[in-house]
Amino acid sequence: MSGARERLTDALYGLGWGTVKNLPEPAAVRLGRSIADLAWRRRGKGVLRLEANYARVVPDASPERLAALSRAGMRSYLRYWMESFRLPAWSADRVRGGFAPKDVHHLTDGLAAGDGVILALPHLANWDLAGAWVTTELNTPFTTVAERLRPETLYDRFVAYREGLGMEVLPHSGGAAFGTLARRLRAGGLVCLVADRDLSSSGVAVDFFGETARMPAGPALLAQQTGALLLPVTLWYDDSPVMRGRVHPPIEVPESGARTEKTSVMTQALADAFASGIADHPEDWHMLQRLWLADLEPRRSPADGEGTGTGRSAPAATDGADGAVPAAGEPS
Repeated sequence: MSGARERLTDALYGLGWGTVKNLPEPAAVRLGRSIADLAWRRRGKGVLRLEANYARVVPDASPERLAALSRAGMRSYLRYWMESFRLPAWSADRVRGGFAPKDVHHLTDGLAAGDGVILALPHLANWDLAGAWVTTELNTPFTTVAERLRPETLYDRFVAYREGLGMEVLPHSGGAAFGTLARRLRAGGLVCLVADRDLSSSGVAVDFFGETARMPAGPALLAQQTGALLLPVTLWYDDSPVMRGRVHPPIEVPESGARTEKTSVMTQALADAFASGIADHPEDWHMLQRLWLADLEPRRSPADGEGTGTGRSAPAATDGADGAVPAAGEPS
């Protein structure tokens, strides 16, 4: 990305945070929908990839159904962005009322036990809002990981934004992030990681909607190494202003097997939980990138800035470290 383009990208996101958050909520909703519909009509690479991914999630869908899904998916994606731009201006009551998760007892019981909890999420709905709800409603801080993005000023914006919501954000910097996450968990803390996409060579192969994809090893390895509880979480929107969600039952560490075998079993269980939420609400899965191995192009060298989980210029939504740490996903 050229210097001029980096500055433009940073300025556009700065404009979003500086302007959208001050709009009345109905106006922000209309703006997001208009941008989504415009992007959908243009049929760019992201929209076409989203539609191709939905074809695997809903394999019997007609072309008309897939087109409708991708339009709904873009609207959901822009709802995520409009909400995220506005979250810093939301009151505590608005944050508390903006999310209604089921089975939160899995999380609160795990925290009460004092052994640490790992929440692992796919790119569904608005994970930033879910995080803000945890810090506000449950009064529980947590730690996550963000990959460094270009331009650096944009990365700094994302870190400041999430820290303003009560999150501790660690830079993805090799094994250091994994070690810090492990220390937080051993102290009884909470770690949240977006973990449905990993393009590193150390990702774990899983069966995902009938084909092979790679997902990060980090959540399973952290659970094994620290004794923390590993909980999948899925999110979705309905027709109301309130986001919905579910905390799934814990993924247990297998009693026998080598570490790699245990990691494989646990990561597959995560993938299955993610798939259940995505199948129920495919339009809220914001996966505008290649995911399945059959779709991936040959890996380029690190100097090319692709395939390594570093040097990406697309800012996107949050996420975690990639599987090479290993920890969690990468920015979308």
